[in-house]
Amino acid sequence: MLEFKILPVVLLGLVSDAWSIPAQAPLEIPSESPDIHSKPRRTLHGRFLHITDIHPDPYYRVDSSEKKACHRGKPKEGKAAAGYYGLSYSDCDAPLSLSNFTLDYLDREWTDEIDFVIWTGDSARHDNDRKRPRSTAEIYALNRAMASKMEDVFVSKGIPVVPSIGNNDNIMLPGPNSVTSEYSSIWRSFVPFPAYQVFQRGGYFSVEVIPNAVAVISLNTMYFYDTNTAVGGCERSDPEDPGNLEFDWLEVQLQSFRDRKMQVWLSGHIPPSSRNYFPECYIRYVELSLRYQDTILGHLYGHMNIDHFFLLDAEQLSHRRNESLTSDDEVAVLKHNKKELYRLLLEEFGDLPKAQNLDLDNYGVVNVSPSVVPQYLPSFRIFVYNHTGVQYEPGDLGGVDEQPGRSRSMKDTVGALCADPEYENTWRCQLTKPWHSSPRAPSRTNTLWTPLGYAQYYLPGLDEADEEHRPKFKLEYLTFPVRALHPPAAAADADGVGRKFAYPIPKRHLPRTLRNSTVSKSKKYAPYSLADLTIGSWTGLGRRMGRSKGKKLRQRFKEMMYMGRGDV
Repeated sequence: MLEFKILPVVLLGLVSDAWSIPAQAPLEIPSESPDIHSKPRRTLHGRFLHITDIHPDPYYRVDSSEKKACHRGKPKEGKAAAGYYGLSYSDCDAPLSLSNFTLDYLDREWTDEIDFVIWTGDSARHDNDRKRPRSTAEIYALNRAMASKMEDVFVSKGIPVVPSIGNNDNIMLPGPNSVTSEYSSIWRSFVPFPAYQVFQRGGYFSVEVIPNAVAVISLNTMYFYDTNTAVGGCERSDPEDPGNLEFDWLEVQLQSFRDRKMQVWLSGHIPPSSRNYFPECYIRYVELSLRYQDTILGHLYGHMNIDHFFLLDAEQLSHRRNESLTSDDEVAVLKHNKKELYRLLLEEFGDLPKAQNLDLDNYGVVNVSPSVVPQYLPSFRIFVYNHTGVQYEPGDLGGVDEQPGRSRSMKDTVGALCADPEYENTWRCQLTKPWHSSPRAPSRTNTLWTPLGYAQYYLPGLDEADEEHRPKFKLEYLTFPVRALHPPAAAADADGVGRKFAYPIPKRHLPRTLRNSTVSKSKKYAPYSLADLTIGSWTGLGRRMGRSKGKKLRQRFKEMMYMGRGDV
């Protein structure tokens, strides 16, 4: 077709001039040992970028109609037309001007401040225009263009990038096949060579972003996604199902990293909830997440385009399916009306036990970042982590690192349910390996590699911007208490001590009101005031929102979920 013959020319605006980009090198941990490697080492900053759902669209046209996917036509009177940098709160994809603007901004403002990048998929436009059907060739072209830009902005500077497959990126069938082979080529700078064979089988891999210390696992969540009819849904009776094979691989990866005393971020596109995953895939994800709670730092996902977090809860799995997981009716509503997500989350937060009855061994926390594509407003997140302190060393059950005398598994948690013939041959009743959890693990207490917080930046004023009047990324909010943004007063007053303070967010990236160290509170920018991003901090926030007195906090949470859209 004529449109796709000119696609490579259109995409030249997205791809930089770098033709030969070296394979990415993981960060080195600073060492005082005299045995220094010959290659230069970069100092850790204790920050990384999470970016997701860019959805570049080469057919986007300024002044066109949202009803025509912002490809053509004129909007009706009173309706907003497609802007130069995109159309906010719309179903239109991102113009190349927005994709370039975002990555160029990150290049200019953040590449000297971050250690690695987690990029959770959907790098092609939606197939939402019947007059311009999306082809496989176009998906590849857009992904190759985005990969080249990522290489130029990050990899060329020694910053590792860990991408994930999105539901619009085309890996639905199990590999090896032509699709996984194509992505092996597109992502050659991101996927470590030893991982190529596994990647060609399923589109998943892991990267040690800080060697021998921190890894990021990129999952292909399409094998778990309940709308993918090309897979079997992780049924225990089918060990060769691609979802089961991926979980088998993930189990080996997590055990290997744990044996090496490393910490891991799990990342992917589709968030791991009962609203998104096949039931048996969801069971396997939760079980591995809790079995390796002392190894997993957190779970980072995209896809929803909505800012939120939710909990993986072991106790839910001890109930029958219609009691513990989202009902079929709720799933159907949610898939067509994302406004329902807020209500469902509040119900889950309201069900959390009181603090004295809360067993943190039972939980994992999933963070879902909003998107670059302006379904609401373009966004990205800068996570901050602790890169000082003593390394956590996992131990055997009953040892000093875990809780003496306590050993439990998924089957133990499910209990009497396994006597029911409906469940006895399902995953929840066959997973018997003991879980590893410890109050001293980085996911539970502030120590080396613990996530401390994040700052979320967004692009307001998108619709009014044009070639001459560019939009500006601004801080939307951060999870830190305001007092954590500056050195303590005593340290600041001491000779030279204040200058050594590691600012979690560089002062130049804060609004003027937060640059003032005398400011101690900000409801606008610091609504959560979390001490860190451990499991206890997130469950505590959930409990605060679930209480009857949490009305103002719930309202602020909703505003941030939908970025101030008043009609939600």
